Amino acid sequence: MEYENNAYFWQKLDTLYLSGKTKITRKKGDTHPQFANLVYPVDYAHLVDTNSETEGVSLYLGSKNRSSITALVVAADILKKTLDVKILAGCTEDEVLDVLRFLNQTDFQKTVLIRKGKNIPAWGETDL
Repeated sequence: MEYENNAYFWQKLDTLYLSGKTKITRKKGDTHPQFANLVYPVDYAHLVDTNSETEGVSLYLGSKNRSSITALVVAADILKKTLDVKILAGCTEDEVLDVLRFLNQTDFQKTVLIRKGKNIPAWGETDL
């Protein structure tokens, strides 16, 4: 389908991310405030100047260029009864896998990864 994972979506997401203010709330190696067995594999942050019901859009920040979005993670949590989208920025392939392992440790939350797409849909092409 033409609408799936196209460059225009990622362009808008890049704009949202790069125009936002990032606040790191957990450093790599910190433990989760409620679950001591959960250790953050990369820095965890939020875009604090976004319209969100919580602290803001969630970010996992890797060791590479943090101005580049790597992927998205969509998390379904049956305890909180939420569906949450998290941005991965500057993550190496190993860091992406570490974040997925971190987020999928419990039976109550599972995630899927959406890698950044570069396709331009046919409706977006012009003769200009």
